Amino acid sequence: MARFGHLKALLFSFVCLLALAFTSHAQTPAPTPTVVLPAAEQPRLVAGQSNLYCAGSIRHQRLAPMPEIVGAQEEQEARHFANGNIVYLNAGSQQGIKEGQNFQIIRPRGNVTGVYKQKHGFVGTYIQDIGQLQIVKVREHTSAAQITFSCDMVLLGDLVSPIPDRQSPLQRAEENLDRFADPSGKQTGRLMMARDAREMVTRNDVVYIDLGSEDQLKSGDYLTIYRPLGTGNVTRFDDEESSRNRSTGFQSDRYRGGGFSNQASRAKDSTAFVDKDGRYKFRPVTSKEVKRNRPLMPRKIVGEMVVIDVQQRTATAIITRVNGEVHTGDWVEIQ
Repeated sequence: MARFGHLKALLFSFVCLLALAFTSHAQTPAPTPTVVLPAAEQPRLVAGQSNLYCAGSIRHQRLAPMPEIVGAQEEQEARHFANGNIVYLNAGSQQGIKEGQNFQIIRPRGNVTGVYKQKHGFVGTYIQDIGQLQIVKVREHTSAAQITFSCDMVLLGDLVSPIPDRQSPLQRAEENLDRFADPSGKQTGRLMMARDAREMVTRNDVVYIDLGSEDQLKSGDYLTIYRPLGTGNVTRFDDEESSRNRSTGFQSDRYRGGGFSNQASRAKDSTAFVDKDGRYKFRPVTSKEVKRNRPLMPRKIVGEMVVIDVQQRTATAIITRVNGEVHTGDWVEIQ
């Protein structure tokens, strides 16, 4: 009996605890919902490390003497070197080299000639960016360095120079390119070359133009890529009519289909008539004649680019938007 009473007391205590817990839960106010707004999308950079420090440039100034890569730790079994390889420079502490310094690896490729350009005279020497290295050991007249970043295979004979200070412009908001935008009236130039010897280029490709600091061009400036209407495409055809004026033709004497060319637009003179042989007295109007006598036509806008590096007479740019095929020889205009 005593045992039954003990169990009854425990059961009563358990019921009381459940009731208390339920009451506390019922009286606790529901948490206020929190509204989480999506974070605003940050503007993206136009160029990453690869495009920014592998872009190259066309320098007008004569190159100063620079340290040269003259050896490599594994030169007995390789002639190309890349990330992680150890190379040796012909400059050391006597030339101001210090451990921990970082340098750009460059390769002069020659003077820029034989390209479409608007400027006259010498525009510069094309300098290819090969990569970067860090000095790990310095002696009096030599130093060892490790390649930390490579755009192309490093070769003996490549030069090292200070790393250029290049900042990537911000990407503009995506919008359709205005194909009929009026000229800005600012300085114009030509798209002379593209990286890797490309002639057909598109979005994110690196190109070189003949506008520079002497034209008040700055890094981050946007330019329009265009060409005159009816010019510049890789494929072209002679738009002369197949038959300017019908002299003889495929028609029967009974079923005459008309003694004039169906390739021409119209008769040259509104009073023209067909003679007894079915020929126009005056020649028909041709496409070339219409184009020759028409007023100034709008230009054909094919793309847009932004400048990432400016030299004296030239600049390096990245194509950001295209509206058609873009190639070397196109015109550019500062926006």
